[in-house]
Amino acid sequence: MKILVVCGAGASSTFVAQRLRRAASDAGLDWDAAAGMEHSVTGGDHDLVLVGPHLAGRLDAIRDAAAVPVFVLPEDVFADRDGTRTLALARSILADARNTPKGTS
Repeated sequence: MKILVVCGAGASSTFVAQRLRRAASDAGLDWDAAAGMEHSVTGGDHDLVLVGPHLAGRLDAIRDAAAVPVFVLPEDVFADRDGTRTLALARSILADARNTPKGTS
C-alpha cells in the first residue's frame, strides 16, 4: 500500500507520513507513506492521497489529478503524535473505496 500525504511545501506532510508509516509498521502492515506537494499527485503510483487540511480548497483539482481515493485530513491531524488515528482513517477510507462500486461516490 502506497500513501501520499500532500501539503503546500512538503514539510508538515513529512511528519504525518513518518507517523503513519511507523503506525502501519507497528500494526504489521507493509505500507509506505511519503510526503509530497500537490504536483506529486499526477502520475504517481499511490493507492491513496491524503491532503493537508489547509489545501481543502484545492480538493477538486487534486482529485482530478489523482486516479485513486483522495481525502482531506482533519484539522487536528498534527496532534496525532503516534499516527494511529491517521492509520485508522486511511484504513477506513480504503475499506470504503473497496466497498463502493466503480462509477459511484
